Amino acid sequence: MSPTPGNLWSPVRWAENGAVRLAFDALTEGAEGEPLLLATGLGVNRLWIPDGLCRVLAARGFAVARYDQRDSGESTHLPPAPARTPISALFAKRETAYTAEDMADDAVAVMDALGWRSAHLLGVSLGGAVAQRVALRHPGRVRTLTSMAAVPGDVSGLRTMRYIRMRTLAKFARLRFPDTPDGAVAAGVAVSRLLASPHRTFDERAAREAAERNADRGMHDQQAQSRQIGAQWHGPPISAVTRPTLVLHGEDDPLIKPSAGRAIAARIRDSRLVLLPRVGHEFPACAWDRVATEIRGLATDSASTDSTSRQLPSSAGD
Repeated sequence: MSPTPGNLWSPVRWAENGAVRLAFDALTEGAEGEPLLLATGLGVNRLWIPDGLCRVLAARGFAVARYDQRDSGESTHLPPAPARTPISALFAKRETAYTAEDMADDAVAVMDALGWRSAHLLGVSLGGAVAQRVALRHPGRVRTLTSMAAVPGDVSGLRTMRYIRMRTLAKFARLRFPDTPDGAVAAGVAVSRLLASPHRTFDERAAREAAERNADRGMHDQQAQSRQIGAQWHGPPISAVTRPTLVLHGEDDPLIKPSAGRAIAARIRDSRLVLLPRVGHEFPACAWDRVATEIRGLATDSASTDSTSRQLPSSAGD
């Protein structure tokens, strides 16, 4: 489908992974660039990744696409799970409606629908863990991996707790808003406040305007969040990731401790950790240029390395 003139994003399209339909769209700017797929965080839809960041990425040579994870946004929502809150889901021993492998396969289904044989991946929060798992499960489809504000993709249950600021998660779980457009806006503002860096003045007006543009009920759909956070991984450890990897984390992240980023970088060979000053569990405008620069550098270095490897004689290293 062709984009409507003047629109920043293409019309919504759909990918399928079994019975699950996944909503996605693509930025109309930079469409001829290198494929870059964005995976979003717990419960939220694809519109929570700022358009401004996406445009900066496009200006750095990327064709940007984004999708709604299953159980968020316009994608398929699954039946209720036993766990009623994200906290209880962390401790649940029973499987939810799907596995972490299913969520990794969702990303590949979107790439297939886009016609992309491979892509750079940028995953944020839960999306960062998903992106790590895609690199493990489908390495041939991943050009580079950027994991931001995420926990290691192979931890679950009690092992996850060491990386999460439980006080913030508890506040998140206690949020109660009516299931109405106004309730979604109020939830969006409240969550934005919870996740912002304490070292920057919180702009409530901007947060409210953003929430009004994107009244995302996933902000307070704890059943959907529980199913996402409860999806268990059965694959190899992240130390088996072989794709070029960048780990980004806000120095002031009030939800996921920076130690999570350090753990990922320490366990994935040749990966690089970048801590972002005055950044919480968010994408503030002050960080867009740095994030885009780091991802562009990773992609360029990876392409250079791949080119050098192809030029080496077959006996090299014998």
